[in-house]
Amino acid sequence: MHDDLTPHTDRLSGNPHLSGRALPGRKKPQEEGEGACPAFGYLRGLHERASAIEFRLQHGNSVWFPYSWLGNWKFDPSEGLLIKFSGDLIYLVLIHGSNLDCRIEGGGIDLIRAGLQRHRVLFVREMSEADIAEVGENSPTIDSIQIAEFESRDALKVWLEQNAPAFVT
Repeated sequence: MHDDLTPHTDRLSGNPHLSGRALPGRKKPQEEGEGACPAFGYLRGLHERASAIEFRLQHGNSVWFPYSWLGNWKFDPSEGLLIKFSGDLIYLVLIHGSNLDCRIEGGGIDLIRAGLQRHRVLFVREMSEADIAEVGENSPTIDSIQIAEFESRDALKVWLEQNAPAFVT
């Protein structure tokens, strides 16, 4: 039996081997909530998952897709990011930009691997030229977002040949 009346969490926090580690049941503030960079917004928690992703277009419209519709995606640094959603129709989202696979400063997240792959991206935003100029060379930028819907594979292939020939297989 332990005669010390100090709560176990206080004893743990005083242990030099556990210094800097989160205590059970307590989250660090930076692991909660939402974060954003000029190109996209995301959930901070490593185990947090969004139910849908919003594509914010420059003229003010938005389109949402549930992550449950997310199919494959392809990334080519020189062409961009092609994302497929399959629901009542087939939808392709073509994102042109730069540094799309680059981690954002201090966030420990990137758009593709830690973001889309883990369903943590909340929105992707088409940026204006002024926004892009402000960002700098080491951060992701979104020049354009094209969204198209298809009822047939033939129509999809024609669109890809016209808009993203690098992704035609």
